[in-house]
Amino acid sequence: MGARSNCQTPESCAKQRANHRWYHHIEVKPQTIGRVLGIGVRLTGRVTGQVINAGIQAATTPAAGSADGGGTAGGALGRGRAAGKASRGLARGVGGFLRPFQRVGGILWLEVTGVFFLLPVVVFGPTLWRTRVSYLHGPDHRTFLVTAVVVVVFLYLSVSSFWRARRK
Repeated sequence: MGARSNCQTPESCAKQRANHRWYHHIEVKPQTIGRVLGIGVRLTGRVTGQVINAGIQAATTPAAGSADGGGTAGGALGRGRAAGKASRGLARGVGGFLRPFQRVGGILWLEVTGVFFLLPVVVFGPTLWRTRVSYLHGPDHRTFLVTAVVVVVFLYLSVSSFWRARRK
């Protein structure tokens, strides 16, 4: 037998039910980004389908000047052109959909590459510090020079990557 509720008034029962929800209710408002993107994707798909159908219908109708009614070579050529138009239309649609994310993706790419260029600086930094007393003459002279070149090059690449991300 289930547990009984001990609420006396309808208001207390409503409060008790509100406090003991077993699920999360997600309210979809018309202004939410998910709904807007969903509508955009559906409209893009519908328009792309119409373009593809129009191209296929135009390619399959026989030309007015052909005697054989658009033979196999002409029909294949028309279908190829229609497929090319459809793929170009699809590419334009996808490109238009992804265009707002291009700037953010570029900045994120530059920041991630900046971090990866900074990793050799962190790895070779202690070696550079340890061999600093041998920078002119000493047993670790060659190690110091190679390490210094690696650190300087990767530090430049990292800083320039972050600088370019900041300017975007």
